[in-house]
Amino acid sequence: MKTILFDLDGTLIDSTDAILESFGVAYETFGRQAPEDEQIKKLIGHPLDLMFTMLGINALEANDYVAAYKEHYRLISRKKTTLLPLALEAIKHASKIATLGVVTTKTARYSEELLEHLGVMHHFKVLIGRESVTHPKPHPEPIQRALLALNADPAHTWMIGDTPMDLICAKEAGVHGIGVLCGYSTQYDLEQHTNFIVHDALDAVKMVASHS
Repeated sequence: MKTILFDLDGTLIDSTDAILESFGVAYETFGRQAPEDEQIKKLIGHPLDLMFTMLGINALEANDYVAAYKEHYRLISRKKTTLLPLALEAIKHASKIATLGVVTTKTARYSEELLEHLGVMHHFKVLIGRESVTHPKPHPEPIQRALLALNADPAHTWMIGDTPMDLICAKEAGVHGIGVLCGYSTQYDLEQHTNFIVHDALDAVKMVASHS
């Protein structure tokens, strides 16, 4: 049996508005000017504390910013998050050919609530989030934990994601990685880490289905 692991942001869901608004609130909370939207969008997929430090916040303050972000994000995430075009079809098709899991740097609890709200959580047998691991993507631990939970064979497992971190994590964990262009990274960025690049999650699932 095949196993398919999905990233969330930029792969199955679009929560860009919720993310940008929550960053704005976090900066406002501490009387700082938020960075430009494009600067933030380039970093989506990294753990939040790392995003804040990459945007210039002192590492000692980053957790306070994360807390302010999460407090607001929790309030608006359902209202401001949608499934990407063809994501529902991708999930349904995938569930017929594989065991499914989610591997994300988002908080697992909020991610489960979001996927329940979007009506698709029942398709997934495991969800690995930021608090599920010591080392987030691109470290292989998140995928390794998913493999363990599903008793899955890495040789028959595929990770579908939109950032180099997803693909590095896949490579390090010994599973196949497919990059999708419907998210936050360029084709050039993805090409550095996989030969499998398609437009969206449905194309990726079709690729897995055709692979013996």
